Amino acid sequence: MNFEKLQVWKKSARLSADLYLALKELRDFGFRDQITRSGLSIPSNIAEGMSRFTNKDKRHFLVIARGSCAELRTQVYIGIEIGYISEQQGRQWLQETRDISAMLHGLITTLSDEQNAVS
Repeated sequence: MNFEKLQVWKKSARLSADLYLALKELRDFGFRDQITRSGLSIPSNIAEGMSRFTNKDKRHFLVIARGSCAELRTQVYIGIEIGYISEQQGRQWLQETRDISAMLHGLITTLSDEQNAVS
């Protein structure tokens, strides 16, 4: 399966780019680095996982991507709370992380079902 055709990869790559663009002027380099790294980890792990041969390996990286999505959501909540991220922008990113997480869950479930059907 070509990861570049997956909607979840496209959506997460777009979110990662949005994070970098929106936070490029943020002077808290530690926060900026952490939030952009967790955002970048999502599409990167999807790409790595979907490039693996077995469904077990694919699922492993998709679970990591889902964890990075939860990490990013936490950082967005904190960013809103401390005034680094506007309420409106934060709500949008929070919804995007929820959508991506749900899409990842569906993909993980599909891969599990496929593996169970083969076993």
